[in-house]
Amino acid sequence: MACSPRQGGNSDLAAALMARGIVSAGTAARVVHLRDHAVEPCRGCQACGSAPGFACPLMGGDHAEDLFRLMLAAPMLFFASPIYFYHVPALFKGFIDRAQRYYEARAGGDPGVAALPGKKAYVLLLGGRTKGERLFEGTLLTMRYFLWPFRAELAGELCLYGLDAPGDLDASAAQQARVVEFARAAWEGGGR
Repeated sequence: MACSPRQGGNSDLAAALMARGIVSAGTAARVVHLRDHAVEPCRGCQACGSAPGFACPLMGGDHAEDLFRLMLAAPMLFFASPIYFYHVPALFKGFIDRAQRYYEARAGGDPGVAALPGKKAYVLLLGGRTKGERLFEGTLLTMRYFLWPFRAELAGELCLYGLDAPGDLDASAAQQARVVEFARAAWEGGGR
């Protein structure tokens, strides 16, 4: 999933490169751009915690459930996101928050969630800063907990520094090769 609000930027290219790596490992890949889907933010109403089927009152009014169904059906998950102020963009964070109903379902012992097959997930994060030992820390922690209700484990991450302006990743053949190899190796290591 490409999680940037900016079309044609570094995260879009990173998602395309990950797809290329997966295809080079011998399988098909689909890139979904989060910005192309309407997702209402979680309202924190906590209704999903007590609703039948852990239903969210916002279900059916946007595309969040369609995206969650894609995640549930995929054999492996890949995310590409820029870092804004030490975290993911609001668009991606809003989607993450909408997973609360799945969190409630797993915590509540929902048999449908308990029966989900485990899967691996990988995240590629692009930071504009050229250094910062904690630049990606908050996002990686959030991703672990976001994936937990879907029985997905964050199995690997690639965190790249100094990719801020549109075209920065496009200008670096070495970084592009790292992205392709990251996805290829991830698929070959756990997707078969």
